[in-house]
This record gives sequence, C-alpha cells and structure tokens, in this order.
Amino acid sequence: MTQISANSDQHRSIGITFLAIVNLVALVFRLLFWGIVYIRRLVPFPAELISLADRANSAVMYGFMIGDIYYAAPLLLLAWLGLWKLKSWGWMTAQMVNALWVYSMTVISLRDAYTTMSSGALLFLPFSFVAVWAIPYLWVNRRKFGVMD
Repeated sequence: MTQISANSDQHRSIGITFLAIVNLVALVFRLLFWGIVYIRRLVPFPAELISLADRANSAVMYGFMIGDIYYAAPLLLLAWLGLWKLKSWGWMTAQMVNALWVYSMTVISLRDAYTTMSSGALLFLPFSFVAVWAIPYLWVNRRKFGVMD
C-alpha cells in the first residue's frame, strides 16, 4: 500500500524541475491553442456542418477542447505547482496528466493516421513523448515527494 510521509529530501532534481516547467508550458500551449481555435472559429460547430463525418470530427474536436479546459488544464496547473514544491499531490497530478497525454495522443494519432496529421497533434506530440519518459521517472523518484511503498 502506498503511504505518504513528510518529504525527507527537499532537493528538486533537474529532471523534476524540467517536468514542472514542461507542465507549465503545456498549460500555456493548451489554453492558447484552444483559445485560437475557438476565437478564430478554425473548426466549425457540429450543428453548422452537413456531413455526418464532418459533424462527428467537429464534435470530437470540441470534446477535446472541453476536456482540456475543464480537466487537463487544472491538472497541469496542479502538476506544475506540486512538482515545483515537491508535494505528493503534485506527483499524483503529474502522473494523471502523463496518463492523459498518452491516452489523448493515442486517440489523435490513430485518427490522424486515417486522415492527415493535425496541427494539434504536431504541437502536442512532444509532450506525449515526455509523458512516456516521465511516468517511470516519477515512479523512481516518488520518495522525493513523500510517496512511499
């Protein structure tokens, strides 16, 4: 069973600092990306489209936007702050964000494999590569956050 204890080592490694900054950059990129998509109407609303496939694709895009704003953005914020401060909740939210990156980029990559590579995939793919590295890295370094076996 996992236990949480007081942080015994308050030293933030370069890897953890890197991950904290990556989470902050990802938060900013996500909010800017979706802000531009929404304000410039780069994707029409589903109800404005005629083709069932176009409506479905638009709905998926808006679904990702809503999920990113209501779920991913707050988690990225908490991950950034918590990793920076070496808090156990920061470790947990960072792992949640990493799982979201892997999951969402798997869906997007599969979709784009049958259509064309989207600008969102190109922008966010590097973050998913970092997430694949970060999951085991954070697990190995969990004791820095007071997360024990």
